[in-house]
Order: sequence, then C-alpha cells, then structure tokens
Amino acid sequence: MTQAPASAPELAFSRLPLSPAMLANLEQLGYLQMTPIQAASLPLALGGQDVIGEARTGSGKTAAFALALLHRLDANQARVQALVLCPTRELADQVTQEIRRLARAADNIKVLSLCGGSPMRPQMESLSFGAHIAVGTPGRLLDHLERGSLDLSALNTLVLDEADRMLDMGFVEDIRQIARRAPAARQTLLFSATFPEGVTEIAAKFMRAPQTVKVAGATSAAASSIRQIAFEVTELERLDAVPRLLRAFRPESTIAFCNTKQQCRDLQAVLAAQGIVALALHGDLEQRDRDQVLIQFANRSASVLVATDVAARGLDIANLACVINVDISADVEQHVHRIGRTGRAGAEGLALSLASLDEMGRVGRIEQLQGAPFTWQPLAGLQDAPGGPLLPAMDTLQILGGRKEKIRPGDILGALTGEAGFTAAQVGKINVTDFHSYVAVQRSIAQEAVRRLSLGKLKGRKVKVRRLADLVEAGDNTGR
Repeated sequence: MTQAPASAPELAFSRLPLSPAMLANLEQLGYLQMTPIQAASLPLALGGQDVIGEARTGSGKTAAFALALLHRLDANQARVQALVLCPTRELADQVTQEIRRLARAADNIKVLSLCGGSPMRPQMESLSFGAHIAVGTPGRLLDHLERGSLDLSALNTLVLDEADRMLDMGFVEDIRQIARRAPAARQTLLFSATFPEGVTEIAAKFMRAPQTVKVAGATSAAASSIRQIAFEVTELERLDAVPRLLRAFRPESTIAFCNTKQQCRDLQAVLAAQGIVALALHGDLEQRDRDQVLIQFANRSASVLVATDVAARGLDIANLACVINVDISADVEQHVHRIGRTGRAGAEGLALSLASLDEMGRVGRIEQLQGAPFTWQPLAGLQDAPGGPLLPAMDTLQILGGRKEKIRPGDILGALTGEAGFTAAQVGKINVTDFHSYVAVQRSIAQEAVRRLSLGKLKGRKVKVRRLADLVEAGDNTGR
C-alpha cells in the first residue's frame, strides 16, 4: 500500500508526465501543488495501473482521477473513452464541472452529465452527437446502455467515485452490470472514504492487480479505538439502565445485546415507553420481518437495535456508534465479537456493559482475555446530555413495487429529486427487493415525501407509498 508523500518538492505537478498545456492550465486554476491523495495516486494512475484510493470529500480526489482519464484521452475520437460513476446527481454535476475545467488544456473535450431526475431524450440526443467523457449515476447510465444510446466499446477508463456511498444507496447490481459491459482491457480507478465488504468485493472482481493508496491520517481498521465503560447494576435496574445510558451518551446508533429473546422484547418495550425508537431482532422473527428490521436500522430510521447474539450473527452495520451489553455474555469470545461491531474503519467506538454481582466472574474472564481491566463508572453518576428527544435522523418509506416491476434505486432517487422536489442530501439508503422498495429520507420530510411520491409517478405509473413504521405499528408488514 502506498502512503502519500508529504515533502513540498514531491508535491509539484511538474514531476508528473503531464503536457505543458495541462501544467499551465493547472497553474492558472490555482493548483499550486498536489494534495496527498493526488501525490499518492497520480503516478500510478498515469502509468496505467488500476488504483484504489482511500479519500474523503475535499481531499482532491476528483482532480486525481480527472487528470488520469484526461491523460489517456484521444480528443480526435468523439466516442466515450472515460466513464465516471457517482452516487448522486449533485456529485455528478460537481465532477462534470471539475473535469471541464481541467480539460481546458485540450481542444473540444465534450463531457456529458447523465443522471436520473433529468429528461432522457436530451441526454440521448447529446450522446448521438458524440462525447469523450460521461459522468452519471448508475441507474441512468444503465438505462442508456440498455437503450443502446451509450456505447462503451471505446472505453479505456472506468471511475467509481464514492463507492461506499453508491453501495449504501443500493447501486451494487447496477455497478456490476455496467462494469461487465465495459471492455476488459480498461483501467479502473476506485475512490471510497471507507471500505466495507461490498467495496472490497467489487474491487476484487472488476479491477486488475489494483494498487491501494491512502493519505496519511486516513482511517484504517488498525487504528480503530473502542472506549469501554462498565456499570454495576442489580437485576431490577438492568433494563431501566439502558435508556439512562442512551440519554447520557446520546449515540446516533446502538446495538443493545441481550442473552435471551424475552429480554429483547422486554427492553424494546421499555425503550418505546420512553420515546426511543427501537427495533428487536431475535430468532422468532420471520425472514420478511427480519429484513425490514435490518433495513430500517441500516437506514438510520431507528436509534437502537435490540438483538440476541444468534440473530445478530453476520451483521455488518456501517458506522455503528455504540454497543451496549445489556447482559454479560457467558462466552468470552462473544463479548469481543459484540464490541468489535463499533469503532470500525478507524472511527471512535463506544462499548457500554451492564454487570450484576453474579456476572463478575464473566467480567474477570473477559478482562483476562483483553489483557486490560474494565473502566467502571457509577450508574448513579450519569447525567442526561443536553439535546432534545432521542429521535433517529431518518425515516424509511416502503414503496409497493420492486425488481419484478423493474424498479431500480436510480428510479426512486430520480423521483424524489426530480418531480417531488427534494435534494439528494435529504435521501439516504435505498433498498430494492423483488416486490417492495425501501428508501430512507430525513425524518422531517417523511410525511411530505409520502404525499408527493403518492401523487406522482414512478416508472410511469402510480405507486402505493407508506412509512414502514406505520405498517409495523399497524401489524401490516405486507404493504399490500
């Protein structure tokens, strides 16, 4: 893995094999020296290698891949030679503008933005006149490929920008189909702020011997840090202690582990009674109900997931803020697995444990395994942190219609950001199943989003839309 260099001479663009015209344009645009991610990735990318870049927004990654794809471009050939996939129309528009600025060093480079939420026909007409670079959202790009309006036979560079965000929004299958339609002998550049399992799988399947680069100080699993605090409780205090912990620490998302299914049900009831949106995950749930619970929690539509170890096995929830051990696990290794779900990818994690006197033997075995004692605090000393009710940021809408009706995530995003008039920033994860689709929206717009989607059309037809929480409360999970 390549770390970004830091010394000033090594950060000069002039050390790269760029044309004099490009170097002059960079200077005119105010690009005085490379950012760390540019210095780490550009020599590899300009040399034709596949590159995986760990880079956050604002790190200069757009210029990194833009300079690489422009370097390979034949301006005399008006065919799509570079394709950039972005999760949202807003990002695609920003990328398009940045590439156009950097392309001023060459003559007549045509860059098209192809995104959902915009009319299809003008995009098809623009493509028919020829273009060098296409930037767009996966759903709309796949639409053009299926209609034959986008031809990738001349493609030499494929870029996946903010790959983790595209996976969050449910675009993984669209990405796979697009990559399969691109020439095998292309260069692929992938940039992502984090590297969940799905991003790693895409890189392994569609990239050729990729070189991984990251900037100094970027997140990494090795640098993860979990803050562990334990509280002694009696059995009577145990369940009521959980909302006290939540009010004191105010984590954005929490998995609360219980040793039994009944404990899960009881704790969910305690949290609901105090206005905390919590979902339960245990072995008695049908698969449909389990799927909907996981969708809501991953969508940030519930603050707490109350789960047994068996039900939570194999879960990988991104950016989990906190784990609460409502009971101390009898299995020492299981405790390590529980708390390891927070503090991933270098983020700060929080693990809170409730232990009765009867569980101190288990605590001792865990401390021995970890090689460090628990940090103990008195439960009575906890104070509520400032802030309003512990409400999740998002709400999940259920749409009656899924893959069987050829609905894709891009269609839903386009409907919300197009006719419905919302912004991509107000939309979260999108999940499409065979018969239903689920989209997270900011809690403040949920009811209005239901109204506008119900009044409008999706894929040219009316659809039934409801808040998933309303269906669960009513005991109707079918959506039919």
